Amino acid sequence: MLSQTIQDAINEQIKDEFYAAHLYLSMSAYFEDANLPGCAKWMRLQSEEEREHAMRFFDYVNDRNGRVILKGLDQPPTEFSSPLEVFEKALAHEQRVTASINNIYALAVKENDYPTQVMLHWFIEEQVEEEKSASEVIELFKMAGDKGHALIMIDRQLGSRKDEEDDD
Repeated sequence: MLSQTIQDAINEQIKDEFYAAHLYLSMSAYFEDANLPGCAKWMRLQSEEEREHAMRFFDYVNDRNGRVILKGLDQPPTEFSSPLEVFEKALAHEQRVTASINNIYALAVKENDYPTQVMLHWFIEEQVEEEKSASEVIELFKMAGDKGHALIMIDRQLGSRKDEEDDD
């Protein structure tokens, strides 16, 4: 069974993961409006991935005989100054998520909660990938600058992202 402290921390993480899904969907809508369908697809897939993360935490709490308490979500931003800013905000958000997961891991270590530590290993590795992906896109946008043709090429590249099910 989960301790109340770990359960509360994971319930907060579930909220954060659902917020991330909401945030990325808002970013996808921004890109759709900006006529950047590749970027929109990338963010939409990211949104779906974040929802899956929330559900992984959700299932874990239930598997450990805990109680999931869903919390309300804040409104995500809807306006951005550029595609670069969108991805910079995405990276900043992923860095906050990484810190939160690291804090839950530290709690699990403090409480000798080995199953939670094991479960969190997957998320720790996932966060390395999430931050790397956002950082790489940021660097592409920085190299492209204001060149329209480069933006179109980046949009096409991001549109080629496949979801996890496409890999099967």
